[in-house]
Amino acid sequence: MKVLVVEDDPRISDVLEYALKAEGHDVQKAQRGREAIELVKRATPALIVLDVGLPDIDGFEVCRSVRKFSDVPVIFLTSRSDEIDRVVGLEIGGDDYVVKPFSPRELVARIKAIRRRHDRAASAPEETPTETELRYGPIAIDSEKFRVLSGNREIVLTAQEFKLLELLVRHPGRVFTRAQVLNRAWGDGGLVTDRTIDVHVKSLRKKFGKFDFIETVRGIGYRAREL
Repeated sequence: MKVLVVEDDPRISDVLEYALKAEGHDVQKAQRGREAIELVKRATPALIVLDVGLPDIDGFEVCRSVRKFSDVPVIFLTSRSDEIDRVVGLEIGGDDYVVKPFSPRELVARIKAIRRRHDRAASAPEETPTETELRYGPIAIDSEKFRVLSGNREIVLTAQEFKLLELLVRHPGRVFTRAQVLNRAWGDGGLVTDRTIDVHVKSLRKKFGKFDFIETVRGIGYRAREL
């Protein structure tokens, strides 16, 4: 797997490169945010390890730019431990958040978990494997091409957002508890919390704008409204 490491501290960057190459990954490195964005466009990595505190533009801005054209999984790497920073990272399309100092072994484990979830999201849906396209109001979901349209506009989603969207709109009116969402959309997502699910629901609402189709059932969970 091709992994892009975006880190301006050469010591941390070298440690990450060593740990990832030991797992058989192909590693590319960048020290600045704008350089990273160009590398994503040219080299199409399978995953990005992204430091938040970069010398030119911060990692959050890099992620916002990347999300305009790619759904590549992103793991934020930062010395910030405040919850608000973690929430911001998830809201703008990050997949995980690792606080320094960290164990390279833990980071490698998180990468494996994210790739498993991403690969499942890109595969055909489990419940109706013969269907490759699902329609719900103006939304068209193509599970084989991992593509979502809202009207004539393509919506770029992360792997988790895609799986969550597919789960809800395949069962309009059905309420899913957070535990059910966690089990069905994330599978073995041991690193995912209820707060993570709430953040991804908020992100979906924002991306689909005026088509407000996700309803919160207070104290229980979420559902896609019946059209």
